[in-house]
Amino acid sequence: MTTIETASPETAKELQTDLGTLRYYERGDGPPLLLLHGSGPGVTGWRNFSGNFDVFAAHYRTLILEFPGYGVSDDFGGHPMLTAQVAVTKFLDGLGLESAAVIGNSMGGIVGASLAINEPSRVSKLVTIGGIGPNLYSPAPGEGIKLLMEFTENPTKERLIQWLHSMVYDQSLVTDEMIEARWSQATEPATLASARMMYSKEAFAQMGKAAAASTEPPLWAKFNRLQAPTLVTWGRDDRVSPVDMSIIPMRMLPRGELHVFPNCGHWVMIEQKAAFESAVLAFLGRDT
Repeated sequence: MTTIETASPETAKELQTDLGTLRYYERGDGPPLLLLHGSGPGVTGWRNFSGNFDVFAAHYRTLILEFPGYGVSDDFGGHPMLTAQVAVTKFLDGLGLESAAVIGNSMGGIVGASLAINEPSRVSKLVTIGGIGPNLYSPAPGEGIKLLMEFTENPTKERLIQWLHSMVYDQSLVTDEMIEARWSQATEPATLASARMMYSKEAFAQMGKAAAASTEPPLWAKFNRLQAPTLVTWGRDDRVSPVDMSIIPMRMLPRGELHVFPNCGHWVMIEQKAAFESAVLAFLGRDT
């Protein structure tokens, strides 16, 4: 049975840092497993991973981190993608964790991959869910990203619903409860301002100019440096990050493997919950 994202029934734990308070959820014992959420209107770590929490916690000390700028942890200021990367390092340091296995959804996968490249000793294994490669055959940005930009530019409930429908293969997953919860958080002024730093048309234009002027290679061009065993997961029917984006990471990751789930959009961990959990647990449990 598919489990949709839910509101948190418990109070988040808090970790104080010099940039603000990070909030997180923790269950289970064993080796640490860090879950990193994606971006988008009203997203939280809990909404991304609550349905998977107990399954992973039966085997691992499972931690769901709430990134700064999304209305749960304190906003660190600055671009949400960059502060997310800072937050992960501060979180691991604050809990005294030298390394952890990481599962990252979309933006969380990018953050996890960046950490594994820049601080390889901190990521024992990596699982990504969509979004870590470049578009090869499909238009860029994808349909779901364009809908996200339209919502960010002019937030209306209709635009939010259109974006949510682009996230899933099974349209019945977009419930009134989900819409209302997402709308409430996405339109909170500080959260909306943070989203506009990533997804406004101006922000996209600035990112394009910065990339063109930069001498630093894009993330995908550094995948050959990512030595951690990596499981790349994707929904075959993803309209946000189309599946052709998986080809470069599949080819370049030295210890990478790819699992594509049928009848599934961007939220693999929700739409293909049981199959995703089975594949991930098998991967994490291997010696290599």
